[in-house]
Amino acid sequence: MARGHHSGIAAIWISLISNVFLTVMKITAGLLLASPVLLADGVHNAGDIIATVAALTSSMISNKPADEDHPYGHGKAEVVASAFVAVILALAALWIAYQSIKAMFGPPGGESWLALGAAALSLVWKQILYAYTIRIGKALNSKSVLATAYDHLADVYASLAAVIGIGLAMLGGRYGWGWAAYGDPIAGVIVSLLVLKLAYEMGREAVNVLMEHNVDSDRLARYEELLRIDENVKRIDRVRAREHGHYIIVDVRVGIPREYTIQQGHDISRQLKKRIMDHDPDVIEVMIHLNPWEDGEDAKPVPT
Repeated sequence: MARGHHSGIAAIWISLISNVFLTVMKITAGLLLASPVLLADGVHNAGDIIATVAALTSSMISNKPADEDHPYGHGKAEVVASAFVAVILALAALWIAYQSIKAMFGPPGGESWLALGAAALSLVWKQILYAYTIRIGKALNSKSVLATAYDHLADVYASLAAVIGIGLAMLGGRYGWGWAAYGDPIAGVIVSLLVLKLAYEMGREAVNVLMEHNVDSDRLARYEELLRIDENVKRIDRVRAREHGHYIIVDVRVGIPREYTIQQGHDISRQLKKRIMDHDPDVIEVMIHLNPWEDGEDAKPVPT
């Protein structure tokens, strides 16, 4: 877990340094070359710096051990950061849309090879960062690293729009295509919708975790199968599980023969807990409640 945590922190640090570099490059190029799309993209990257700092801070907090005030750990700090990044992405989408629509009602801007090169460099670098962080985020099930990855994906969309827009403007100026001069803002509006959709999906997932939404049904079904393996389990009354950031907490209620001693019940609970945790490394806690079962009783779950 420690090595994985360090990998996640390293991925976020690399993202932060990259965002600072790209922000300075785009804003400087946008001002010097009078490129509104690069300037807007640079402001978007400035928002990414705030989002990445939030992800970095939450990733550090989430791996702190449980304490008296936080007995279930600090995992949800990552979820809060994920929700924050979703808000940043939504604001960035609205900013891109606003700048793009405003550009449609103004004179077309002149573009240069330097502006195109800056946008292309951002596109390639952000795609590499997305592939790197999404791989680590999925491997660690880290909400903060995944949020950073999706933030990079939004930047890929924005940079792609800049490349297309600047390229069309340059072609339009060369071949006299009047409509091509507005390819930049049109592409920007389309990208803003894609980024807004990405922000909505991220925000919805974060809210589900904060509201302790059940994990997916396939995962719950696997937990039930593991419980049924034990011949001492005569009835499964309830199986619930919730994400707590990058880990999962499982809540199980099962029926065992009522004549079993407390020691036997304790041993069964430990076996069930170990089986589930060995099967799913994301699970850090399994809370098991034992209900009495008598031979001949209906195997249907009982309300508890």
